[in-house]
Amino acid sequence: MNAPITWGQAAGQLAAGFAARAPQHDREGSFPHANFADLHRAGLLALAAPRALGGQGASAAQLAEVIGAVAQGCPATALVLTMQYIQQRGMGRTGTPWPPHLARALVREAVEGVSLINALRVEPELGTPARGGLPATVARRTGEGWRITGRKIYSTGAPILRWYVVWARTDEADEDAPRTGAFLVRADSPGVRIEPTWDHLGLRASGSHDVVLDDVHTPLDHALDLRPPQDWARGEPAMQAEMALMLAALYTGVARAARDWLVGFLHERAPASLGAPLATLPRMHEALGRIEGLLHVNDRLIASLAHDLDAGTLVHAAHSGLVKSAATANAIDAVQAALQLTSNHGLARKNPLERHLRDVLCGRVHTPQDDSVHIAAGRKALNL
Repeated sequence: MNAPITWGQAAGQLAAGFAARAPQHDREGSFPHANFADLHRAGLLALAAPRALGGQGASAAQLAEVIGAVAQGCPATALVLTMQYIQQRGMGRTGTPWPPHLARALVREAVEGVSLINALRVEPELGTPARGGLPATVARRTGEGWRITGRKIYSTGAPILRWYVVWARTDEADEDAPRTGAFLVRADSPGVRIEPTWDHLGLRASGSHDVVLDDVHTPLDHALDLRPPQDWARGEPAMQAEMALMLAALYTGVARAARDWLVGFLHERAPASLGAPLATLPRMHEALGRIEGLLHVNDRLIASLAHDLDAGTLVHAAHSGLVKSAATANAIDAVQAALQLTSNHGLARKNPLERHLRDVLCGRVHTPQDDSVHIAAGRKALNL
């Protein structure tokens, strides 16, 4: 009797189809809706939610394996799925602000259909909240609930999201000192509109458009976590470590896709001057070995961080940030090394390597960014 396949293996099987559709989505900047229908049929949209809420309760290691496999086929799909998993992990964390009835309802929706959620945090003036500052998005309390107005940019997955977790501040007219925090909002609420602004170099299929909220109603109990602004400065180490883990897995998946294409190219490319495939050259063996080394180091970093998370170890944000920083740098180096070996062929639009290069470079701008990571690590070393 054959053993049942793992979630990672299931994701890997789907990734072949994702990879076949990826070039068109990249050219068009279109959203890969079919990928998420496939993920739902495979039972992978509620994977990170705890069993107590109706999910599969996958471990951090299993989630990283799934994200890495999906990213080999379509990293934009993997990024949207990462955000889904981050929110689901938060629903089950000890001390979570999520009301149980809301968490169960959202998990049930993800089990029964294509239902996704993401946090909308970044704003035109504020940038990323990780660097501090009050959001311009305002939640005004009324007798029926909250009325939210604001604009969010880089809203990954906007074309498919059913739920937003909106970062906002309370109205100064309602409170002496405004609080900041997260509000759960249905994406189809009156007053919500998506402006198709996403036209970036990489991850073009992620649908990271602007979302505009104009006096959007949400119930009182959909205010998930409101605090004085200074209280957020402490950060959320568990969430930050989970994000670092999955981003490391995602960009390693992109680099692995580049490596796989390179291997095929080296076997197939036989210059007339050589009379044999490039794969026969010792120089190629050494260069490919260096790429293998970068990927192997990433696998070890990912496995170590996942082990700590699954063991319940609290990972300092400076340390998880270093994992993300190192893993994305290694992934970028691996893809750039593949490009050096393939010259013009690697930059040709008919080959996927140039797309992998554009996609992997996005790792540098995902929070936490390298300067923040290194400042945090340096301050920790100095006991500041």
